[in-house]
Amino acid sequence: MWEELLKAIPVLLFSSLKFILGPIGGFTAKLNPVVTILCTVLGMMLSVFAFTYFGEWLKKRVFNRFFKSRRFTSNSRKYVTIWKKYGLAGVAALTPLFLTPIGGTILAVSFGGQKNKIIFYMFISASVWAIIFTFAIYEFGKAVLPDFIKP
Repeated sequence: MWEELLKAIPVLLFSSLKFILGPIGGFTAKLNPVVTILCTVLGMMLSVFAFTYFGEWLKKRVFNRFFKSRRFTSNSRKYVTIWKKYGLAGVAALTPLFLTPIGGTILAVSFGGQKNKIIFYMFISASVWAIIFTFAIYEFGKAVLPDFIKP
């Protein structure tokens, strides 16, 4: 019981930073796939909650102090295009694939998404992608992952 919990904590923390690291970490730690899915979803939601509710505070206190320039770059224009074309649901769906949980949440908050909708869409997206990634990695992991990652 305690061993399983101690293996699950790093999976949760890794998936709060980069989503794909959760299923890979669960596979490497030989966790049950259901535990891996739960840790991956909880890890992403940890970041989503933190940056949804404390994102404005971070923006005012930290980012505005260090990043004075507000110029548009090609990357920021891509984010505006994604937001205008797909909205909050699109950003949430793309967060596990291309963005980090932190980046996707900051994007959603900065474009004025409602907090309860951000949490709802991110939870749905995290749940669906965690199931897909976990079963793909558990099924094909031994054949495709490098030797140092294999359990």
